[in-house]
Amino acid sequence: MSAIIYIAVMAVTTYLIRMIPFTVFRMKIRSRFVRSLLYYLPYAVLSAMTFPAIFYTTGDIISASVGTLAALILAFFDLPLIVVALCSSLTAYAVSLFL
Repeated sequence: MSAIIYIAVMAVTTYLIRMIPFTVFRMKIRSRFVRSLLYYLPYAVLSAMTFPAIFYTTGDIISASVGTLAALILAFFDLPLIVVALCSSLTAYAVSLFL
């Protein structure tokens, strides 16, 4: 019975999160600041959740930092996500082997 309650609460929460912006913001948002805030907010939240986990994943801060640096450099050159992920993982693994 508790699983049904959990699913119902999750469904209502998901529905409210998606419905509230449509009811509150009926007109087009004209403020340049608010529009840019809403555009960049998902990236900022994702970064805030991801970066701390990156540095503790390998168990060694040096290999994680080198892998992150490799990912940032490759992403700067607009390489595909799969290339960035694989190369940064391989870089972190190679550095952890040498340490």
